[in-house]
Amino acid sequence: MYTIWLNDLEIEVESLNDTWVEKSEDKLHLLEVEFKVTHDYYHDVTTELYKNDFLVKVPEKNLEFQAEIQNYSTSVTNLYEKDAVGDFSLVLIQKR
Repeated sequence: MYTIWLNDLEIEVESLNDTWVEKSEDKLHLLEVEFKVTHDYYHDVTTELYKNDFLVKVPEKNLEFQAEIQNYSTSVTNLYEKDAVGDFSLVLIQKR
């Protein structure tokens, strides 16, 4: 388990894959994470994701970079129901 930060939002992720991709002549971080979101945390997470402009920090890997969403999905569309939990998958790409 890892902790990542998207701006000021702390997220405990179940899986994390940090790779590099080449865009034009740049080499950019690509960060793929999967995490659970509960009914109580849903609003905070989705509000932050809608910004699509992040300072990403992964303390355990000594990573810090500006990023935006490349891909995003969730297992449920309605986390407003009490006790609901969704699986979120998020791919962030470093901004140039």
